[in-house]
Amino acid sequence: MVNLSDLMGMAIAVVLAGSGVPAYAYEETTVENPGTVSGAVTLRGGAPASEELKVTKDKRVCAKTPKYDQSLLVADGKVANAVVRITDIKKGKPLVKDKVVLDQKGCEYQPHVLTVTTGAPVVVLNPDRIFHNVHTYSEKNAPINKAMPKFKKKLTVRFKESEAISVKCDAHGWMSAWLFVTDNPYYSVTDELGRFTVADVPPGKYTLEVWHETLGKQTKPITVEPNGQVKVDFAMSR
Repeated sequence: MVNLSDLMGMAIAVVLAGSGVPAYAYEETTVENPGTVSGAVTLRGGAPASEELKVTKDKRVCAKTPKYDQSLLVADGKVANAVVRITDIKKGKPLVKDKVVLDQKGCEYQPHVLTVTTGAPVVVLNPDRIFHNVHTYSEKNAPINKAMPKFKKKLTVRFKESEAISVKCDAHGWMSAWLFVTDNPYYSVTDELGRFTVADVPPGKYTLEVWHETLGKQTKPITVEPNGQVKVDFAMSR
């Protein structure tokens, strides 16, 4: 026999599902005795040197500095631009709702990998005073294909669903970046030495994931104790 509370819960779940809002949305709360998760991402085996890309258009602006393939940046075996995040955390510190900026200065996306929480504004800049075209490729979010003529210096977009989104410029084929959209604030992008830190984590058991555009994904279970320091390293292969 189904009681009234069960019926109410099922009704709420149906309404949320129909509205596109997750039935179990992330909850912002005060975190007591938070822990920290940190470590590094390394590459097994050697890595090729970053290839210089050909600048074939608008050379007056775009060829001022050389352009290199950033899809796999490795220094001393450490992998940069990998996104490390907790995938299954339900509540914790407030979401980061501030805008993030994706620049196109010198016909190159900066940064190459940009993280943003769902619903937060992504401001795309065009300081080059030439024509760019921002084109995203995604599975869960509606694609964006927006022209940015030389007089349009700013474009603001938002994404509702968590996923990794490829960004290209249709006007300049060498331009490439990634927007990693996440539905919680527990994430980090590895620096040039492959290091990451995820702070203010509520005590509990979670799944830690690393994502890289060419190396794929890995996950590891972690347990965060009150005020604990968790060290986690990932080793990835080409």
